[in-house]
Amino acid sequence: MDRHSLSTYLNEFLNVAKFKDYAPNGLQVQGKNAIRTIVTGVTACQPLIEQAIALNADAILVHHGFFWKNEPEVLTGMKYKRIKALMDNNINLFGYHLPLDAHHGVGNNVQLAQQLGILNPTVCENVPQDLLWHGHLMQTMSASEFNAHISQVLKRPALHIGDSSKPINTLAWCTGGAQDYIDYAVKMGVDAFISGEVSERTYHSAMEQNIHYFAAGHHATERYGIQALGQHLADKFGLTHHFVDVVNPV
Repeated sequence: MDRHSLSTYLNEFLNVAKFKDYAPNGLQVQGKNAIRTIVTGVTACQPLIEQAIALNADAILVHHGFFWKNEPEVLTGMKYKRIKALMDNNINLFGYHLPLDAHHGVGNNVQLAQQLGILNPTVCENVPQDLLWHGHLMQTMSASEFNAHISQVLKRPALHIGDSSKPINTLAWCTGGAQDYIDYAVKMGVDAFISGEVSERTYHSAMEQNIHYFAAGHHATERYGIQALGQHLADKFGLTHHFVDVVNPV
């Protein structure tokens, strides 16, 4: 598959033009034209790039790429080393942030729902860009049971905040650094809200508004969308796909 065709397909498939984002979505670093092997990962860090080189990848697809709003524009230090490694090895880098969170098929939010067994995952209409979702559990759980379930599925300890005696059936969630969407979840009247990261203020917000809150990890909640996207491309275009999970406890 050639680079232009892949880029065009991804931009249309993920509806990139719809989103106002914090970084450019799409091709961020140009490499070779012919693409046969792709590597996917959460973040375009040096270990991921090195693994992609070892796997003879023609392109890397990530959720967290480069050129974020307000980051230094100069190519020095860590950023220089990453981009130099890509260019020296003629590897394309594609980054998709909010479009990958929101996609109704391969998106981080719908994929997390599948992992956790949340039924009827549905976009919350009062939140911009399809970033907050809601659904329900097959059966009501206690807070400790659901916390243990999240921790087992995502293979990292989840943090629970809230009244442990209050049962959980309905949920809202947004992967990654979406802790402040908790106020939307409260207005919806759900029992619990899940995000990746947590802030100091989140504790007070959850306790005072009587909602369960679970911090399940930024990296952990956003591993599944990029995997699903890579597998979709492999199935549709016959590309070789490798997902590389660089360990990140945050």
